Amino acid sequence: MSLIVQKFGGTSVGDIERIERVAEKVAGFRAEGHSIVVVVSAMSGETNRLIALAQQVQERPVPRELDVLVSTGEQVTTALLSMALAERGVQAKSYTGGQVRILTDSAHTKARIREIDDERMRADLDA
Repeated sequence: MSLIVQKFGGTSVGDIERIERVAEKVAGFRAEGHSIVVVVSAMSGETNRLIALAQQVQERPVPRELDVLVSTGEQVTTALLSMALAERGVQAKSYTGGQVRILTDSAHTKARIREIDDERMRADLDA
């Protein structure tokens, strides 16, 4: 059994129909016996919507808080994809970057990954 890591951008998960298509693709890999990790972006247009909301509150949003706000777009997509997979009988678990322990530098809005502690995710994949 191999481990497949796939990334789907905002257009690929732009609406519920597209999320369901991604779920079908992931379910196909699982049916073939593969372990799969999926990384998703916010749904199409969601990041821009969230930034616009922030700019209504603060002309130049504090970068740290903007990162927190924008990350909610990815969280929504992740949860919806997990639900779509569960509907297809595929066991799935969503994670935030903090839950997986993705450690970055402190350059808010342009952070670089320094380390990923994949222990928790691997334990779930092996379960």
